[in-house]
Amino acid sequence: MEWKILGTVFATVFIAELGDKTQLATLLFAADKEVSKWTVFIGASLALILTSAIGVAGGQILSQYVSEKHLHIIAGAGFIAIGIWTLMRT
Repeated sequence: MEWKILGTVFATVFIAELGDKTQLATLLFAADKEVSKWTVFIGASLALILTSAIGVAGGQILSQYVSEKHLHIIAGAGFIAIGIWTLMRT
């Protein structure tokens, strides 16, 4: 196992999910006194696992057609564009 990559992916996803609308929705489900907290936890965990699996599969397929260097450039440009768009909307 590549521990450095594992740590980087964990930290990136963890920070990105904090305060995310997904986390807020999970918080709202868990706030219902009649709902099992374990059910909410398991449902949210399975959803994150499935979306992560889709991301990994998509990345694997995409990497067959686009070089890693180009993927990094596209991802970086995408994040910059989102940042500029966010700043422009404030």
